[in-house]
Amino acid sequence: MSDLETRPEVTGSLKGGDEEKDEVVDSVDVEFEPVIKLEEVEVKTLEEDEEPLFKMRAKLFRFDKPLKEWKERGTGEVRFLQHKQTKKIRLLMRRDKTHKVCANHYITPEMQLSPNVGSDRSWVWNVTADVSDGEPKAETLAIRFANTENANLFKEKFAEIQKLNVERSKKNEDRGNEEPEETPEVEKKSQ
Repeated sequence: MSDLETRPEVTGSLKGGDEEKDEVVDSVDVEFEPVIKLEEVEVKTLEEDEEPLFKMRAKLFRFDKPLKEWKERGTGEVRFLQHKQTKKIRLLMRRDKTHKVCANHYITPEMQLSPNVGSDRSWVWNVTADVSDGEPKAETLAIRFANTENANLFKEKFAEIQKLNVERSKKNEDRGNEEPEETPEVEKKSQ
């Protein structure tokens, strides 16, 4: 046996009599040390410079036009994040457990939340530049909440955020320093 294996200690009679039963006691004197020491790595999510304005649990879907069906994008917390310097507000949603981005776009005045047919707890809207997959892409998204109250709260906050983004862009136009409309940054995938 190697040093790492547990060696049982036998107590009692070694003769097979009925008078005493053999007892086996495990001696656990094994200690494992890591072969490689790993250092803690700081992960940048690009959310460090943003302040959360709203957070709620939901399930996100995207419409696949060629197949003409809804595909599940993920379940997690949908958040509205406001950048501390530019004051732009975006919608960001990450999947539970994997934390992979499933929605990432700015809230623009062109977006219209419309109720999903047959459900009072979900909303549908079109996005011109969702960058959750790394490249800006036009998508039709739907979001479903646990109950009607949460869905209505999301709609109210969505409308409020649209107004704030419109006001911010009007102030920039008035000052003459209109920033070109850009897409939100996406975290870099590590190899």
